[in-house]
Parts: sequence; C-alpha cells; structure tokens
Amino acid sequence: MSTSKIGWIGLGNMGIPMAEQLIKAGYAVTVYNRSKEKEAALMEMGASIAQSPKELIQETDVIMIMVSDDEAIKQIFESDGGLLEAKTLGKVIINMSTVSPTISKEMAAKCVEQGNNYLDAPVSGSVKQAETGQLVIMVGGENNACEKVRPILENLGKMVLLVGENGAGNQAKLAINSLLALYTQGLAETILFANSNGIKTEDLLSLINNAAIGNIFTKIKGDAILNDNYKAAFALKHIVKDLRLAQDEGISSPLAKTALKTFEDAAAEFGEEDLIAVIKALK
Repeated sequence: MSTSKIGWIGLGNMGIPMAEQLIKAGYAVTVYNRSKEKEAALMEMGASIAQSPKELIQETDVIMIMVSDDEAIKQIFESDGGLLEAKTLGKVIINMSTVSPTISKEMAAKCVEQGNNYLDAPVSGSVKQAETGQLVIMVGGENNACEKVRPILENLGKMVLLVGENGAGNQAKLAINSLLALYTQGLAETILFANSNGIKTEDLLSLINNAAIGNIFTKIKGDAILNDNYKAAFALKHIVKDLRLAQDEGISSPLAKTALKTFEDAAAEFGEEDLIAVIKALK
C-alpha cells in the first residue's frame, strides 16, 4: 500500500471510476464533491470525506481534480474554503480536467508561490478506459513533480507522457479532442450517406470495423447508434466547450470551424446526450 494520501475532487462520469481505481490500488483516498450524494459509493469502498477543498488539501499529499471547466477550477482554488486558502507547502496538485492552458498556467503560478507543485494532466479515453485503468495521460509541468506522482498516475492510465511545461498537457488534449470531433462528425455523416443509398448501418459498420480505418471508437459509437443508446459517456456539450477552447488557442482550419458549428447547432437539442448523438442532428 502506498503511503501517499490522495485527495480527489470531482465525482462525475470519469471521476468516480478513476477514484475507485486508486482505492483498489491501496491508496488512502479522501474525496470532495459539490454534489454530496455522489460521495456515498466511495465511502462504501473506504474513502474519507472532506467538507471543502481547503480541508482536503490539509489532510492529503497529492490532490487530483477532475471537473468540467475553467469556472469550476477557479472555484476549487480561489473560493472561500478553496485549495489556495489552506496555504500549504509541498503538495502536488494534479488537474486532470479538460480546461484551458491559460487557467492551468494561472493556477500553477499561484501554487508555486505557496510552495506546491501543479501538473495539468488531462486524459484521453472514456468511462470504460477509466474503469479499467487504460487511459492515456498527457502531462504539463515539472519533470520532478511528474516522476514523483507517476506511480499514482500509472494506476489510472496505460500511458503517462510528459509533453512540456504547464499548459502543454491541456494543449495536447485540445488537439486530441479536435480530432475526436472531426472523426465523430465524419462517422455520423458516413453512416447517413450510406443509409441514403440503401446500405444498412450494421453492414457499413461491419465493413469499417474490418477495414484499416476501423478502431475502438468506431466500434463503441457504432454499437451506440445500432442500439439507439445515446447515454452520455462524453456529453456533446463538452465537445463544444473543447472546440471553443481550441479555437481560443488558435485552431482555425476549415474542418475545425465546420465541426464547431455542427456541434454548437446540435447542442441545443442533444447537448446532454453522448457526442455521437450528432448523427440525430445531421439527419
């Protein structure tokens, strides 16, 4: 069992299975979540509960965050009872959320001022990969801090790669999610084109999945379409957020602009559903 005490903030679709992986690995985990009912399952597995981020950082060594956006990060760090209010020393704070490089650089500077380390370490992968510890983790920050927490991160992912200084992890994630959006729209449009010419969805997917362009994503999202199951593993509204962040960081290609408009239009009706629900908006 590791002697590092871990604090976990954010118990959404990804946060819960990731925190569970750490508990199963033998770490002492303390959790904080704004929606208190989500803490119950972790308590049953042995997790402790903190009443605020401030209390959580005071009781742990490594703090891991998985929330939805920049505003949530600001609240966790800067609000009354936030992480920065504790004025701790020697902690490692790992922000695994998909947020802007700007917010990571800002929070990293404030952490360093207090004598702590900050890593941005967003992940590629969805709920299934979180449940099995098969995420891909891209890290921005100091090498020494990354190596210090690498054993922890390796319980969550099959790959942990330091890609640069603070903010670089977020930049890499925005690049990957831009490709995700393009691929999702392309898959949806391809299926609809085939259908319009009398080709069954299941037949087209069988062809794709046995061809060189087949991959795990096509299999998972293809099954979702076949089963008319659009429960969000990755909500469509979140890809809109990520595409906007990528735009803010300078992506301006024709495909990226088209994808942003497509998903923005779809979000009005299907924002809470999985991103592959874009196929319903494109019909």
